[in-house]
Amino acid sequence: MPLEATMMIIDNSEYMRNGDYQPTRFDAQADAVNAVFQTKIDSNPENTVGIMSMAGKGPEVLVTHTKDLGHILQAIHTTSSKIGGAIDIPTAVAVAQLALKHRENKSLRQRIIVFVGSPLEGPSADEKNMVKLAKKLRKNNVAVDVVCYGDGIEEPGEEGKTVLKAFVENVSNNENSHIAVIPPGAHLLSDLLISSPVLAGDRSASIPAEFGGEAPASTSAAANDFEFGVDPSLDPELAMVCHRPSWHRMSMTIVNRRCACLCKKHKHERLQRRRLHQPIPLPQQLRQGQKEVMHQRLQQYRQIQQKTKRNVCYNKLLHYQKDEMTTLIWMLPDTAMRIWTRTKTKMRPSRGRSR
Repeated sequence: MPLEATMMIIDNSEYMRNGDYQPTRFDAQADAVNAVFQTKIDSNPENTVGIMSMAGKGPEVLVTHTKDLGHILQAIHTTSSKIGGAIDIPTAVAVAQLALKHRENKSLRQRIIVFVGSPLEGPSADEKNMVKLAKKLRKNNVAVDVVCYGDGIEEPGEEGKTVLKAFVENVSNNENSHIAVIPPGAHLLSDLLISSPVLAGDRSASIPAEFGGEAPASTSAAANDFEFGVDPSLDPELAMVCHRPSWHRMSMTIVNRRCACLCKKHKHERLQRRRLHQPIPLPQQLRQGQKEVMHQRLQQYRQIQQKTKRNVCYNKLLHYQKDEMTTLIWMLPDTAMRIWTRTKTKMRPSRGRSR
């Protein structure tokens, strides 16, 4: 499935009015353009096709890269009323190359298909100039296919070469450019063009392998071979989204490990919040009776604090006398309790206090 951006250059000179191709040369060329468009899009939905004319007042780009057949047919209908003038192949090819250079998808290969149905005149007949243009196109990785019919069929010279044949040989890189010569007859121009080397590669890409093509034997087999079960020939956009390098994909083991770490972290945070809100236990030195008294006085202090609406810090709440040691309970702003034990010599925290 070749990924290509194709620009078709059609001939709209005065010679297109001849009727040696049914019904006329221009109408036969329009059918061939339609066949080329359908073949390119069927071979790969990502392909784009544009069209331009090379006669009349000068080369003119009619439609840039598109996937809509309606735009192509409308451009051909508009050009049918502008038949006239002589062709200028070098200028038209240069304009087509500039249009391909500004294609939206830079990963698409560049290809130009030139329809020649008029005799070569002026710069188009200069073999030296055409060969120079061919080498420039080859340097820029632009493939060129030439379709000769009608008066565009040249008579070979002494060495058996023609200008267009020499042009294609110099522009070809790994046999990516072809020339198709279609003589007049009872056949259709589009039928012979489809079976020519110009569209042979695109047709084999859309024909299943079991019928002699290069496409997969069946859709289900292609979907099963693909790692995500998506057939790229049916939905290339979804296939490109699903296909990522191995370092982008994440195994389920790593996902489960990260989920376990997050759960452990949230559990630890919940335990810390719970510990902060829990009341600090009283020391074991106090007896049950003393604990009850302390809780009663603590409630009384809270009631007084609510009535007076004062935030008293470090106020002495309770005072217990046990032997020679005095236990003091202090109140912090966050209502947490700290218990201190004072002896005759110094003041130290009791061992029973909680952290």
